[in-house]
Amino acid sequence: MLNGLMLLGGLVLLVAGAEALVRGASKLAGTFGISPLVIGLTVVAFGTSSPELAVSVSSALAGEADLAVGNVVGSNIFNVLFILGLSALVAPLSVAQQLVRLDVPIMIAVSILMPVLGMDGRIGRVDGLILFALMLGYTVFLVRQSRQESREVQEEYAREYAVGEEEKTPRAQGIDLAYVGGGIALLVLGSRLLVAGAVGIAQVFGVSELVIGLTIVAMGTSAPELATSVVASLKGERDIAVGNVVGSNIFNILVVVGLTGTVSPEGIPVATEVLRFDLPVMVMVALACAPVFFTGMTIARWEGGLMLAYYLAYLAHLVLAAVRHPALPDLDGVVLSAMLPASLLALLVLYRRPLPAGNG
Repeated sequence: MLNGLMLLGGLVLLVAGAEALVRGASKLAGTFGISPLVIGLTVVAFGTSSPELAVSVSSALAGEADLAVGNVVGSNIFNVLFILGLSALVAPLSVAQQLVRLDVPIMIAVSILMPVLGMDGRIGRVDGLILFALMLGYTVFLVRQSRQESREVQEEYAREYAVGEEEKTPRAQGIDLAYVGGGIALLVLGSRLLVAGAVGIAQVFGVSELVIGLTIVAMGTSAPELATSVVASLKGERDIAVGNVVGSNIFNILVVVGLTGTVSPEGIPVATEVLRFDLPVMVMVALACAPVFFTGMTIARWEGGLMLAYYLAYLAHLVLAAVRHPALPDLDGVVLSAMLPASLLALLVLYRRPLPAGNG
C-alpha cells in the first residue's frame, strides 16, 4: 500500500512539476524574444519530457539502471503507439507542417542510434556525450529552421505561446521564475517518490525493475505528452499532437539517455533482453511514423486503432515475460514478424497516395 501511494504521489508531482515548468519557461522564453516555434519544440518538449529525465537520472544515480533504460524505451513506444493511436481515434490527425516531416527522419535516426551505441551492453559516458552533442546540433537546426518557416506556421505557434506586454514586467517575470523553480522542485521530489515506489512494488511482486520501467513508470512519465496530444486532438490543432510526440521521442534519446549516461559513474547497462526485443520494437514504431514524413497525410482512425492493437500486443509480451510463460517466444515471433511488414505496407500504401494541396 505504501509503495503504491508513493508511486501515485510521485506521478502526480511529476505531472504538476512538468506543467509548472512548461508554463514558466515558455513565458520567460517569449519575454526574451525567443521564437515561438523554437519555444514549442525545445522548451515545451523539455517540459513534457522532464519527468523521464528526472526519473532516469535519479534511477541511474541510485543504481537502478534497468529502471532508467526501461523508462526511456517504454516511453518512446508508449508515445507513438498509445498516444498517437488514441489521439487519432479521437480525431484523424492531419500532419501538414513541413517541420514535422523533417523531424520524423531525425527521430528514426536517433532511434536506430540508441541500440547501435548499446550493442556492447552499455551506454557509457562517451556515448552519452555524443547523444547530448547531437541534441545541441538539433537545437541549432531548429533555430535556423524557425527563421525559414512560413508566416502561417509562425502565427500558429505564436497563438500557443504568445506573451503580452503586461507579462514582461519584473513582477510577471518573478512569477514565471517561481513557476520554473517550483516545477523543478516538484520534478525532483516526484521522481524520487516514483522510483522508490516502483522499486518497492517490483520487489514485493517479484517483477523485474525493467518491466516496471517499461510499463508503469513509462506510462506515468509520459502523462504530460498524453494530456498534450489528446487535448490538441480534441481542439482540432493541426499537428501539435504529432509534433509533441516526435519532439519528445527525440528529446528522450538525445537528452534523457545522453545525460543519464554521462552522469552515471559506470554508464547505463543495457540488458540483453532489451537489445533483443524492446529496442527493436522502439525502432519499428519509429519507422511506422515514416508515412508522415513521406506524405504529410492524415493518420486515420483505423491506423490509430492499429497502433493501439500493437501496444496491447507489446504489453502482452511484457506480462508473459514477467511470469516467464512458455508462450513468450511464439508471441515475440508474431510481434516482430508482423509489426515491421505492416509498417512497410502502410508506408507503401500511403506513399502512393497523392499529396493534398497546400502541404508544401
